[in-house]
Amino acid sequence: MEKIKQAIAESKRSNATAKTNVTQQEQGEPIIENRPDNTVEQSTADIVYEKTKVVKLDPEHLAKNRIVSFNKHDHLSLGFDILRTQVIKKMQENGWRTMAITSPTQACGKSVISINLAMSIAHHTDTTTMLADFDLRRPSIKKYLGLASGPSLNDVLAGQATISEALVNPGLDRFVVLPTAKPVPHSSEVLSSQKVGDLIQEIRNRYNERIVIFDLPPMLVSDDAMIMLSQVDCVLVVVGNGMVSNDQLAETMRYIDPDKLLGTVLNKSESSRANEYYDY
Repeated sequence: MEKIKQAIAESKRSNATAKTNVTQQEQGEPIIENRPDNTVEQSTADIVYEKTKVVKLDPEHLAKNRIVSFNKHDHLSLGFDILRTQVIKKMQENGWRTMAITSPTQACGKSVISINLAMSIAHHTDTTTMLADFDLRRPSIKKYLGLASGPSLNDVLAGQATISEALVNPGLDRFVVLPTAKPVPHSSEVLSSQKVGDLIQEIRNRYNERIVIFDLPPMLVSDDAMIMLSQVDCVLVVVGNGMVSNDQLAETMRYIDPDKLLGTVLNKSESSRANEYYDY
């Protein structure tokens, strides 16, 4: 762990760091329960969903998949609240509204971090939050949340659905999800297309008070994340404890503009003390 911390410090140098250790739990299979709601998001003060599907998530499924921020009584959500405060502060200081979350390698837990952070922001801010699954090679947001089949980013890219039709509100005010149902062939080419560029601009510009979080693939497994980084305001890097070498972390940081680096998250902590959820 000490080597990872040193590598992060050396790579970022004077950049501010937002780090939190998140204890991992066991995974489970999705349990799906939802209901359609012909209900568009109108304002943060009085939100009415006219086209966005509203679904009911299963708390047990969320807990098994380490989604702890949905339930504010879960003491493990504290770590994400600490992370949220640091993230929001820096984003507001820089006027940022779009954030990418990635990791150096696979299995660092970036998607779990993305979901929990998005939920934490939605719980305690006056902004709305969108979580978009742009890991087109291995989408997982739908599985972690236990969402039923329905319009998704796949349908939007195919011209068979609008963004509003593909969005899902998982029963949490000020929070919507744009899921990807299945892997997208030739993902690099798709992400670099004008169609996706226009889609990202539409997502960004539709609501001025919205924070958009893009869950991206790991940096070192393909060029997908590198393509996306030019289209977002800032980047949060998730490092799996004991799963990333110093060289891998250093290589990841070389691909990220230092001015866009929001911080790093140290995930999968081995801490045995119940109150050690985060680390500065």
